Amino acid sequence: MDGIRVAAVQMTARLGAWDRNLETGLRLAGEAFAAGAEWVILPEFFTTAVGFHPAMLGAVEPLEGRTLEALRELARRHGGVVGGSFIAWREGRARNTFVLVLPDGAVLTHDKDQPTMWENCWYEGGSDDGVLETSTARVGVALCWELVRTRTVRRLLGRIDLVVGGSCWWTLPERRLPGFPPGLHRRNLEIMVATPGRFARLLGVPVVHAAHAGRLEGGLPLLPGFPYRSHFLGETQIVDGTGEILARMPHEQGEGFVTAEVHPGPGGALETLPEGFWIPELPAAFRALWHLQNLHGRCYHRLRTRPWRRRHLPFCR
Repeated sequence: MDGIRVAAVQMTARLGAWDRNLETGLRLAGEAFAAGAEWVILPEFFTTAVGFHPAMLGAVEPLEGRTLEALRELARRHGGVVGGSFIAWREGRARNTFVLVLPDGAVLTHDKDQPTMWENCWYEGGSDDGVLETSTARVGVALCWELVRTRTVRRLLGRIDLVVGGSCWWTLPERRLPGFPPGLHRRNLEIMVATPGRFARLLGVPVVHAAHAGRLEGGLPLLPGFPYRSHFLGETQIVDGTGEILARMPHEQGEGFVTAEVHPGPGGALETLPEGFWIPELPAAFRALWHLQNLHGRCYHRLRTRPWRRRHLPFCR
């Protein structure tokens, strides 16, 4: 299969600041197209980022809204393909929807299968298989912790030529959480750095991973008054089907994009898939927090977020 010049965008988005973030994402994507990219991938939640913060209550818009229209115009103007995810309202529910927009305005979508921790406060998971058929390649979509779950590999293996997606992967707060052992910041970053390459080896196809690298200022569910001051991990990467990194932006480089040529194709797995739920070995503290915040977030969404949106957002009624 012919090579594709792809770009992955790294952003320093502000929580819930839809207008500012959309403008920044469109600018960076336009610069990537101008630099020769044929496909440009924006991060997960590129219009809002994500955190436990009141600004996220209003961080939703109809799927067929201004963001999708702006991406359509961008793809048409540059004759390219652009993708990214945002919290989209359709069929009576909020989803974390990745849209892949083609030059002719056609739109293919994937809804992230399961929200991660406090993400449950703001949207619900989807059930599609994440396989998008284009004339260029069969595309698999994976968002953030979809990249570290074995079931994602199982639904994509042997069915795709290329993976696109991104993350909004945060790290622990600067103030140490009570009872948490030291070293978790380092382990979290190690997992993030290794994830795109390992996912590529498990499927045998290239991976285009766009990310956030900005500050995170919010709260901590179930611990009122605890300031969650932290940052997103970055690690925007483009890797080939063997897991070799072709281009990379670490968190410290901030906002921008990387480009590389990838060669999509129906590769075979180069690494054995672990038998459990997770691909990497997650620390026990992460697994415990994941279960606890998932439960809290689903309750918060049902009792606070959905009622608030019905009262204040006409399209959610």
